[in-house]
Amino acid sequence: MTVRYGDVLALEDVSLSVGPGRICGLLGANGSGKSTLFTTIMGLTGAEAGSVRILGAAPERARRQGLVGYVPQSEQVDWAFPVRVVDVVMMGRYGRMGPTRRPRRADRAAVATALERTGLTDLAHRQIGALSGGQRKRVFVARGIAQGARVFLLDEPFAGVDKGSEATITEVLAAMRDEGHTLLVSTHDLAGVGELCDEAALLQRRLLAHGPPGEVLAPERLMEAFGIAPLPGGRTE
Repeated sequence: MTVRYGDVLALEDVSLSVGPGRICGLLGANGSGKSTLFTTIMGLTGAEAGSVRILGAAPERARRQGLVGYVPQSEQVDWAFPVRVVDVVMMGRYGRMGPTRRPRRADRAAVATALERTGLTDLAHRQIGALSGGQRKRVFVARGIAQGARVFLLDEPFAGVDKGSEATITEVLAAMRDEGHTLLVSTHDLAGVGELCDEAALLQRRLLAHGPPGEVLAPERLMEAFGIAPLPGGRTE
């Protein structure tokens, strides 16, 4: 897949496949194309060349069928919008409702389960803008769970979150992986990739490497993508 914004080449000949029951960590410096890759997979950004399939379906059809859940970066959300946590999570059920968007018992049960799994039950009626950064991320994870998505795209889910939310999100993602979901997770936490992810993909406009985290995070790969060398314990500078 190749994507351009005018004269700017954002992604070049990127080819990537992630199977069920896998968490793939998407790594790369700022501006490497990670967010563009997510929006192109979702069908929100057009590609100059190439195609995307989500469980065999085109992105638009996958979205209509609720097959894919998307957790965007915080900067892409209007947190001042007067909507409650439970309302955002219920949005994940819209594709299963009729034209009146009137929740049924099954919809309310799915939302309740999603809130419980993400530790948000007590915050269900809180305005979303009043939440912490970590709680906000968990709301969008809960929306995907309520939706019944089988593929999850998470754009920097650990950025700006507290340790409690980080632990909750990690636990939820691992559980979804064990249930057979497919997860593509962008992160800057190189040290945590080996623990969270089954595989990793290193992006710098082109796909530099894709495979086991230990191989993708080899020093020569990090130098190529970030211009950095690893320090003891997996830290970088």
